[in-house]
Amino acid sequence: MAAVLCRADASLSCRMLGVAWAALGTGVPGPPRRGTASLASRMAKYRRMWKPVEPQGWAEQYRERFIPFTKGQLISTLLKEFHSSSDAERASFLAFVARVDSSLLHRYHSLLGRLQALYDPINPDRDTLPELALSDTERLAKERQVLAELEPVLDQANFNSLSDDALAYALIVHHPQDDVQVSVNLDQYEYIRFWALGQRVGVLPIKSTLGPRKGLFGTARTPVERHYFKRVLVAARPRNAHLVLKCFKDIPLEALEQLLPAVRIRTSIFYKTLLNVTLVVSGLVLFVNVGMVVLSDLKIGTSFLLLCFAAFMTFRAWKVFGQRRNIHSLELAHMLYYRSTSNNSELLGALVLRAQEEHAKELILAHSFLGRQPARPPLSPDPEIVAGLQEHVQSWLQLHSGLEVSFCADRACRHLLSLEEGHRADPAMAPGSH
Repeated sequence: MAAVLCRADASLSCRMLGVAWAALGTGVPGPPRRGTASLASRMAKYRRMWKPVEPQGWAEQYRERFIPFTKGQLISTLLKEFHSSSDAERASFLAFVARVDSSLLHRYHSLLGRLQALYDPINPDRDTLPELALSDTERLAKERQVLAELEPVLDQANFNSLSDDALAYALIVHHPQDDVQVSVNLDQYEYIRFWALGQRVGVLPIKSTLGPRKGLFGTARTPVERHYFKRVLVAARPRNAHLVLKCFKDIPLEALEQLLPAVRIRTSIFYKTLLNVTLVVSGLVLFVNVGMVVLSDLKIGTSFLLLCFAAFMTFRAWKVFGQRRNIHSLELAHMLYYRSTSNNSELLGALVLRAQEEHAKELILAHSFLGRQPARPPLSPDPEIVAGLQEHVQSWLQLHSGLEVSFCADRACRHLLSLEEGHRADPAMAPGSH
């Protein structure tokens, strides 16, 4: 049975990688370009809606899998609850944790080496001389290959790939407290991909030297609860440019488009209306108080005066809108500066470490909860045991974190079986060497 499960594990891993490559295109592996027609139709659908609050079917599209504890926090809590009855049990649990760390270290170190070697020829931040010049087609092929290899890593790191529907929602819907708005020309991109984890509902953390935002009349805004993500990863490739890999923190769903390269600041309809009304009212007051005097005293023709007035108002409107764009550009720059966590080559290392951490946490949780069922074989493939493990772990995580987390019990059981099989094959062998 163990051998069958091992073969099933390997087969499933191969199928997962194959699906990732198939989904990312044929001929040249990599993510497909966003279907402009499909995305445009989804955007039109959201334009017709009255104040949508989330993408349609969002609860089914997005399943939070990120375990919101560090490995150290998890070990400490599990020790107190499940492994404190005796010194022997405590030592056994800590020995298992050490074996997990040892078994994963070599695997993920090798994975990081392969990713970095694959990414190095297209790394825009490299500080060494390039081996050879790549054409745009060759660079695009290598970028897509990197993303194909990165897909299983992101899945193990418990990132969720955001759908076209979520992107269409983000492009159309703007939160009232988001003063900065950008316009995105989808035809300028070869592809756009978003991944996210850690969905939260609450007051958005503010990290900026600009201080809290002010309301329309200079009053402090009351913070409101927002749907946002603890981490958002964007992979975008503008035409005739290079792949941009960036990770950000505390990003609302409605602000995803602000993370893209090659966007343009635009003024919202509300601010355009407000500024135009202000300019017209002030212009009329100026014309009545000054223009009439000029007409009577200097004997200037009405047509010439109106022409001068129109030129003056046009110049003033251009200056006012330019100042507003500069303010929004500064706000966007501050937001990207304070919420950016890593990018490009450094991001690959951070993602591999995160995948390793999530892998270890899933193994530790599965080991602790399966160990509480002595009447059942802990590594049985029985779907009832897997379903029971998932239910118990999810309830425990919700109790301790207050968050709904979807635990990948099937994957955790397969990884645990693989770990135990490797240990039984040669107990004296270092776990990371197989």
